[in-house]
Amino acid sequence: MNFARLILPMTAVALAAGCAPSNESELRQWMAEVRQQVRPVTNPVAPPKEFTPFGYESGSLIDPFDPQKVVTAVARQQQVRASASTIRPDFERRREALEAFPLEEIKMVGMMRQRNVNVALLQGGSATHMVRVGNYVGQNFGLITRISEADVQIKEIVQDAAGEWVERPAKLELQEAAQTGGKR
Repeated sequence: MNFARLILPMTAVALAAGCAPSNESELRQWMAEVRQQVRPVTNPVAPPKEFTPFGYESGSLIDPFDPQKVVTAVARQQQVRASASTIRPDFERRREALEAFPLEEIKMVGMMRQRNVNVALLQGGSATHMVRVGNYVGQNFGLITRISEADVQIKEIVQDAAGEWVERPAKLELQEAAQTGGKR
């Protein structure tokens, strides 16, 4: 306890000494000397580039925003599409069972021959279906064109970015052959 009585008055004296006025004149003098010696360096600003205005003369050009021009161009494109595109899906035919599934969800699980004609066994959902050349599969009007032991060749009809119908080849591979790298 005696030790605490000695420390407390000494701490108070030290704090009071820290609050005493200090000699600021030396500090101010040093700052004034440094200010006189240091000169700021400034780089000259480059003069602005000369601006040459562009003269736009549209008197002889066609107005790109003319509504009549847009209507004429669209009509011309529709005529070209109607006459050029002969590929179209048959919307009037009756849909087959495997057209309810996307082609990615249909699996070829087997192949057999009936009366010298190849028949593929395709699994869609939980059911297995027998299909022949000429049957349709998938949601993109996929027509089966060829059946072999290893795969089923399909010709789909899809719309491209311009809205035209185009043919796209696809195939379903036998699941055993796909999993073992084609070896049996």
